[in-house]
Amino acid sequence: MSLSSSFPLILVTNDDGIQSPGLHALAEGLRPLGDVVVVAPDRERSAVGHALTLHAPLRAEHLRDGWVAVDGTPTDCVNLGIHGLLERRPDLVVSGINRGGNMGDDITYSGTVAAAMEATLMGVPAFAISLVEGPFPLEAFFPSVRVAARVAEMILEHGIPGDTFLNVNVPRDCGNEVVFTRQGKRCYNEVVVENVDPRGRKYYWIGGGELGFEDEAGTDFHAVMRGHVSISPLHLDLTNYRALGQLSGWDLGDLFPGD
Repeated sequence: MSLSSSFPLILVTNDDGIQSPGLHALAEGLRPLGDVVVVAPDRERSAVGHALTLHAPLRAEHLRDGWVAVDGTPTDCVNLGIHGLLERRPDLVVSGINRGGNMGDDITYSGTVAAAMEATLMGVPAFAISLVEGPFPLEAFFPSVRVAARVAEMILEHGIPGDTFLNVNVPRDCGNEVVFTRQGKRCYNEVVVENVDPRGRKYYWIGGGELGFEDEAGTDFHAVMRGHVSISPLHLDLTNYRALGQLSGWDLGDLFPGD
């Protein structure tokens, strides 16, 4: 894939699949900032988290100039894009625009967020962006595109702290205010629904119950529910440093006597 070296190279991906209107709106909206290449899953891969395909070959289909569909996960797409498909290293990876929010504990499941995380692991600045509420016709993504373009512009101009990527959530009816937030907390109530099929066998539906968030000031959910765009800086280091001191007092005994 031949690209000019005089413009920033932006790699775009998602987890809703390469036909998603949010992906198409995002790619088009980022074109004024540089060369845009889309490497995205060939079908929806929502909630796959940071899954990487290691035990099967990946196939990449070049649909048209600058558009590649991969039969893998969002993480696969970023990894393959950086290390296999592009002639030069991207200056930025943008993942989205996701159909639905990625806030609080949900980010641990999100393929959209995981794609930005994978880019950060590879040393490429990245952010994920999601439109919190539907319905999701093409025009619903336009405010999120404006946000994405501005965030991309700032990262390309100023960079981003090391080992950090951004998680951006845009409410459907957003105002002009952008708030930097921390990750919120999900409330889990009856998240698994049990029912019986026509043959009398039980089945279970994960995520079928009512879900909510703790409405705590300073969090992503708190900001979005008030019509603000939320930007959460996320860090690759998952260590709970406060817990290190508490755990250091554990007496684990002599685990290997005689050694």
